[in-house]
Amino acid sequence: MCGVVGIVGAGLVNQSLYDALLVLQHRGQDAAGIMTSHNGKLHLRKDNGLARDVFDNQHMINLPGNMGIAHVRYPTAGCSSSAESQPFYVNSPYGICLAHNGNLTNADELKQDLFREDRRHINTDSDSEILLNVFAHELHAETSNLSLDENDVFRAVSRVHKRCRGGYAAVAMIPGYGVIAFRDPNGIRPLVFGVRNGGDGPEMMVASESVALDTLDFDRVRDVDPGEAIILTLDGKLHTRQCAETWQRSPCIFEFVYFARPDSIIDDIFVHKARLRMGKKLAKKTERVLGKDKIDVVIPIPDTSRTSAMSLAHELDVRFTEGFIKNRYIGRTFIMPGQTARRKSVRQKLNPIDVEFKGKNVLLVDDSIVRGTTSREIVQMARDAGARRVYFASAAPPVRYPNVYGIDMPAASELIAHGRTEEEVCAWIGADGLIYQDLEDLINAVGKKGKTAVQRFDASVFNGEYVTGDITKEYLERLECDRNDDAKASRNRQRPATVIGLHNDR
Repeated sequence: MCGVVGIVGAGLVNQSLYDALLVLQHRGQDAAGIMTSHNGKLHLRKDNGLARDVFDNQHMINLPGNMGIAHVRYPTAGCSSSAESQPFYVNSPYGICLAHNGNLTNADELKQDLFREDRRHINTDSDSEILLNVFAHELHAETSNLSLDENDVFRAVSRVHKRCRGGYAAVAMIPGYGVIAFRDPNGIRPLVFGVRNGGDGPEMMVASESVALDTLDFDRVRDVDPGEAIILTLDGKLHTRQCAETWQRSPCIFEFVYFARPDSIIDDIFVHKARLRMGKKLAKKTERVLGKDKIDVVIPIPDTSRTSAMSLAHELDVRFTEGFIKNRYIGRTFIMPGQTARRKSVRQKLNPIDVEFKGKNVLLVDDSIVRGTTSREIVQMARDAGARRVYFASAAPPVRYPNVYGIDMPAASELIAHGRTEEEVCAWIGADGLIYQDLEDLINAVGKKGKTAVQRFDASVFNGEYVTGDITKEYLERLECDRNDDAKASRNRQRPATVIGLHNDR
């Protein structure tokens, strides 16, 4: 999972790009990068770490220009080497840089085609570099001279859609021309754009989430449609075109469950309101399965589940309270390598307020259960704090299948619900009762019972139905081998290869 942003401004954009990355930091805490264009020259700073640690005053001074793109990442493909941080750059044609959120499901095939047919070399294991080279090759094929117009770009994006499969929301920049953004034909990963009146003239911005627009005083225009490309040119013009032959609005439902900030709007759906509706749906099932008389207090697992937990407690007319204090300097545990590290991290990340647990029947509410490691530790922490009985509710259904479109979930065998019944999961995490959200209720909660333009949600992590229709058993088996903890640890022990290209000002 990653966050992308692109800005064409009337003045310097380095500060705005940095501020946008801070707002999108929840989408990627592994690495950050900014690339700007000034008088036809590109300037880059990227490295592993949080945005606040990657950039200092001198780095910002070295990022001049009124146009730029930026990126925060989790390593969903490849490894966590700083060589794979984004944006990426290729010299031909025009000098193009690109940042990408998502995952190409036919990356291996594309990599071979780029080498054998397109004569392009890939320096990293990142599918984002593959996407960049596919776009660059198709743009080169569309332009026979040094001139470039929007029709060339739109035709190139159309070819990208024909060649690339999977989920992708990308921002690209061409020096002297503008910023280009495009979204896969299923709209799996989010992308939105907006405008503002800067001190020196109009400015345009595209980002993974609308909250980045809000905090920088951009007015949200709309989401980029699935399959659509938009061009923000240096002369202040906006060009848009649908570039896919067929498309559908099928956003990843896990964005609403977990990843997106609650103050964001994705495909005209308010994330906060979606989570409120999740809580109401979950409350009805909780009362049906467990009965509200058994619950003394509802306690959320910080932070994403808080909205759903409050809604659930209100619906059940049961007291809601905060029972855990979160250390915000510990990363997400389901992405950390190794079970031992995850268990230790949970204890470092959360500390119970004993008085809220002692002698009570507690209903803990979380947004989802992925590996189960965090849930198991939290249940035990509640018992250690004196809870009489500990029930657990998940605002999402059982996560039984891997995500293939850009969320770095574990291998299927490492998902606690994979191959287990709900009763077995309940026993494994040590709870006295477990309530999962029903998938139909989740879809109705997020989709407002069909009142949105969304045609279907990608709910593949829950039902194994992948909207692109190209995911085979063999693909999932390769993914299993690539994503398990041992494979990740082995990749990260390897020395990163040298990347030849644009100077990275460290």
